[in-house]
Amino acid sequence: MKIYTKSGDKGQTSVIGARVSKDDDRVEAYGTIDELNSFVGQAISIITNEEKYEDLKEELETIQQELFDCGSDLAFVKLEEGNYKVSGDMAERLEQWIDLHQAENPQIERFIIPGGCALSSALHVCRTVSRRAERRVVTLGSHTEINPSVRLYMNRLSDYFFVIARTANVRAEVPDVEYLRSKKVFRSK
Repeated sequence: MKIYTKSGDKGQTSVIGARVSKDDDRVEAYGTIDELNSFVGQAISIITNEEKYEDLKEELETIQQELFDCGSDLAFVKLEEGNYKVSGDMAERLEQWIDLHQAENPQIERFIIPGGCALSSALHVCRTVSRRAERRVVTLGSHTEINPSVRLYMNRLSDYFFVIARTANVRAEVPDVEYLRSKKVFRSK
């Protein structure tokens, strides 16, 4: 099988059910999700202490599969609801993971700047790319019917990356990098 097909040489690509411009909102959305998936793979490759980060590695590997599901759901020009791969329970599971890992983190008082250990820094990259992917999904959904669970999942995913970036620092015994000019903006409940 040849990798290059030459079918996109004029700026068009195939999605499921049509041919569209390579800068179509649909292609931008699932392409940014694909980019995020690459960064998640990079974050996984940074994990050298399997024992310390085993749960995070397993969760990230699950997320990689689910990001493919998100892209798949967005690649269909017309998709029957019963054929969606992404469901609301996937976002609910992210919420459970967020709550679990947040309990491990110290109370946050100031804005956090990406940094700390290498894994935390990589997870902050995942967080920011996740936010961009979510924006691309929102743009697509503003004029095209999409699986709403993809938008929900992407919104929760950036929160998940923020929390586990902090957890990675906790486990590496490296403090979060606080924004120095920030007042204490988060309060204990």
